[in-house]
Amino acid sequence: MRIPLSWLREYAPVPEDATAEDVLATLVKVGLEEEDVHRPTDSLSGPIVVGQVLTMEPETHSNGKTVNWCTVRVVPEGREQTLTGKGIEPSGVQGIICGAHNFSVGDKVVVTLPGAVLPGDFRISARKTYGHTSAGMIASVRELGIGEDHDGILVLSRLGLDPEIGSDAMELLGLYDSAAEVNVTPDRGYAFSLRGIAREYCNAVRAPFTDPVAELAPSVPAPTQDGFPVSIDDAAPIHGRAGSNRFAVRVVEGVDPSLPTPPWLASRLRLAGIRSVSLPVDISNYVMLEYGQPIHTYDADTLQGGITVRRATAGETLTTLDGKNRTLDTEDLVIADESGAVGLAGVIGGAATEVSGSTTRILVEAARFDEVSIARTARRHKLPSEASKRYERGVDPQLAPVAAQRVVDLLVELAGATDTGRVTDVDHTQPPTPVELPAGYPAARVGVDYSPEAVERALTAIGAQVTDTADGWTVTPPSWRPDLLDKEDLVEEVARLDGYDRIPDRLPVAPPGRGFTRSQAARRRVATTLAAAGLTEVLSYPFVAQADNDLWGSPEGAHVPSIRLANPISEAQPLLRVSILPGLLEVLKRNQSRGFRDLALYEIGHVFLAEGYTPDTQPVPPLGVRPMGPDLERLHAAVPAQPRKLAAVLAGHDAAAGPWVTPRRWDWQDALDVAELAARSMGLELEVVQGRHEAFHPGRTAQLRTADGTVVGVAGELHPKLVAAEGLPERTCAVELDLTALLEREAPVVVAQSISGYPAATQDVALVVDREVSAAALLATVRDGAGDLLESAEVFDVYQGTGIPEGKKSVAIALRFRAPDRTLTADEASEAREAAVAAARAAHGAEIRG
Repeated sequence: MRIPLSWLREYAPVPEDATAEDVLATLVKVGLEEEDVHRPTDSLSGPIVVGQVLTMEPETHSNGKTVNWCTVRVVPEGREQTLTGKGIEPSGVQGIICGAHNFSVGDKVVVTLPGAVLPGDFRISARKTYGHTSAGMIASVRELGIGEDHDGILVLSRLGLDPEIGSDAMELLGLYDSAAEVNVTPDRGYAFSLRGIAREYCNAVRAPFTDPVAELAPSVPAPTQDGFPVSIDDAAPIHGRAGSNRFAVRVVEGVDPSLPTPPWLASRLRLAGIRSVSLPVDISNYVMLEYGQPIHTYDADTLQGGITVRRATAGETLTTLDGKNRTLDTEDLVIADESGAVGLAGVIGGAATEVSGSTTRILVEAARFDEVSIARTARRHKLPSEASKRYERGVDPQLAPVAAQRVVDLLVELAGATDTGRVTDVDHTQPPTPVELPAGYPAARVGVDYSPEAVERALTAIGAQVTDTADGWTVTPPSWRPDLLDKEDLVEEVARLDGYDRIPDRLPVAPPGRGFTRSQAARRRVATTLAAAGLTEVLSYPFVAQADNDLWGSPEGAHVPSIRLANPISEAQPLLRVSILPGLLEVLKRNQSRGFRDLALYEIGHVFLAEGYTPDTQPVPPLGVRPMGPDLERLHAAVPAQPRKLAAVLAGHDAAAGPWVTPRRWDWQDALDVAELAARSMGLELEVVQGRHEAFHPGRTAQLRTADGTVVGVAGELHPKLVAAEGLPERTCAVELDLTALLEREAPVVVAQSISGYPAATQDVALVVDREVSAAALLATVRDGAGDLLESAEVFDVYQGTGIPEGKKSVAIALRFRAPDRTLTADEASEAREAAVAAARAAHGAEIRG
């Protein structure tokens, strides 16, 4: 919202010497966010004066162009010349070449004299052109930076002006004014107006505020029997919300369409960021900026019958003011007459009823429309407008008839109109709901000892009605503050207006005896372990397509039921994920595309399971009230299962190339290492067996299980076809673990074992088994059979080839034995080794390799 300072001074005590920066600094005190400062003089400087054309001689030159050689008086005749500068004539009469032809001798115009600077750093100087020395320029509105019209120069008399020759044209056109721009957050729509900003400025400087709406309201006439017919037909409101609950209409006639917009009004609109269109349209925009109530004007002679506010019908079309023919949605709220839709309510009008240069009768509309309906329509048709910005933030429901009256008054004053006296006001509004505020509540919530007088002063300043009660106050919010719904909202207003700087910045003391829960500590430990191992933690979006969930959510690639978002960001990804890997691989590809070749990424996050999920269609409990009993149980039951998973992807090499460093490509074993690191940080060991998954390489995929046989994840190299199809780096590896399942099995206490002081006895054994026997199963059998003296057993080689029978493989295992109380003899170690071999022979038909 841009705030011209000259306009703000009409409603608030802004000092004459205050700059836009001063105004922003004041408004920041009450929570408004500063955005920018706008000054025409930053790109425009004088001397720029009012001149009168004395002579103009058309001259046609060899290039075929006809120009006017003009003499222009820039100092009143008989008055001493005070302007100085190279090229400024002492006589006060300048010779100027002008290519425009829309003016005549005697017209008063804007003259930019030598030394002036125009927007775009265009500097004016005396120069030789078309056989004359042209000492200045007769300016158009575009050259002055105050409009888009470049068809001719700015003739002041056509604006209804007759200024003195030589007077400052920049002051005449309001170009010394400046504007402060603030950001208006969605909850403070009232600040999208001079009325709202002035109120906040007065609150910031602790000055009384005189509401211009309250001053004008007594003069608003009551509805009349002959008022323009209006009906609100919204029998099936969208999302349980009616499209409109207030619609005021006035009719004026005798409008003179030839009258120009006064410079003061055009200047304020320009500084506020709105271009001047025509006097009736400019007046409606002026009132919208002044009060915050969007206004729409219709050529009353083009309307057929009365007005109906309704939803669009299927297939209905409307040609809007921008000349586009739009097909409407049945959710769109429209303004219609007997011929059909004539406007998109709250967004844009229709071309058929547009106010034009021939309009003499105008129907003025001021209405209140539903915030959600207008926001959805504006986005659906990609039509953001100044009106929709205000409607979607909430417009004061009591403002419509007053704003309509203000427009009528300005049309009568500036456009020569006559008020017909026909008044319509369809009012279905409800008064704001009072809120009970206990006496000590603001102090308890904020930590500042607010006196009762301070609380009442703050709430009265925002426009609320405050009534004392035995326990505190009953506060009725003003109609323009629909965001004030409960006592917490009122406390925020007290804190804001009393001053955020009064709130202490003490850190709260943590309650003793608390810290991370067991689950939180374990997750933190897993994340720290992986980061210490060289992986980088990232976060990806949880939104996916059905194909992603089918591929990653099932080892067979079968269809996986998924939870669909009610309002997805993208229709291409409308579902919640059942696996972290799709989003993590997108992060990998994005980093690869930006030049990062060696990547090891991991993410810990929720997935969302549709099994047993039933959406809750009942209304959500009100804000500020903790759900209890059946309501709480119902809400919990409607939340889908959201287990945590850990996923990692590895691509490229484990180190950067350098002196004495030979990088090694990440492979499937590194993916296994990530899984085992995570499990061991929780005191768990994973069983690794040959696995199968549609997204992974058929021979380089491991299934990960816990000690009780529960499958908790998969790891390995991704399928080459998937890698090629997705544009992933060659030999990309990945792992995904069900972290929730691991947390449920986390060792409650990790006890460090004592280290024996006796030497270990090591022996190796190579066992020949069928190829179908997994190394993990064989290793588990060897460990069980070796007995208590076995300290460790690890596979260090798997061989198939010469010397090994067809269909067999050799698995070499390193065994280490140690006793806690003595040095083992060779016979004891050999006996334990033989016991392990015997167990493997019995379970898997293993034989010692010869």
